[in-house]
Amino acid sequence: MHRRKPKVILIDIMETVVVEPYLRVMPHFFDMAPSAFMKEKHPTAWIDFERGKLTEEEYFQCFFSDGRAIDGEGLKGAMYTAYDWLAGMQDLLTRLVSAGYPLYALSNYAIWYQMIEQKLNLSRYLHWDFVSCHTGHRKPEAAAYRHVAATLHLKLDDCLFIDDREENIDGAKQIGMPAILFTGSGELERILVDAGVID
Repeated sequence: MHRRKPKVILIDIMETVVVEPYLRVMPHFFDMAPSAFMKEKHPTAWIDFERGKLTEEEYFQCFFSDGRAIDGEGLKGAMYTAYDWLAGMQDLLTRLVSAGYPLYALSNYAIWYQMIEQKLNLSRYLHWDFVSCHTGHRKPEAAAYRHVAATLHLKLDDCLFIDDREENIDGAKQIGMPAILFTGSGELERILVDAGVID
């Protein structure tokens, strides 16, 4: 990454800032093996929920391919309990904010991001404007990154994007947005220091 300070930092949330409980909590909640859960869940319902195409109630109604009823509120409670900071990330976000960077979540996630906010109060550090359930765009689609830059009236290379998935990093880089693959808070801190983003 070149040594040029970004005007904003865009950061993925799940498995970059916050523990992702999807494949750990959901199968356990339904007393299923992960492989059985993946086979029986509806193949597109979660993605449609992330895009804002399904309401929460509609998501619960088609959660499993066979349409069986589920305890939606119970599932939400289990997810809420599992949301937590990844090690070192609260301190690193504090450091970035103290350095004067506006931070925005660029996240593929459903309206359940509101539960994360309720529990962890991430809005102390970042803005939630670019969650896919509101924008309709999911990474690594080019529109997901272009929408952010256009909304903030910035060039793509004015932004710095951080994510734990290589395909999302590649999607950003392919259209000219600098990006860092997240592999842990310690390594991210080293990269940011080396790039001159933080001291």
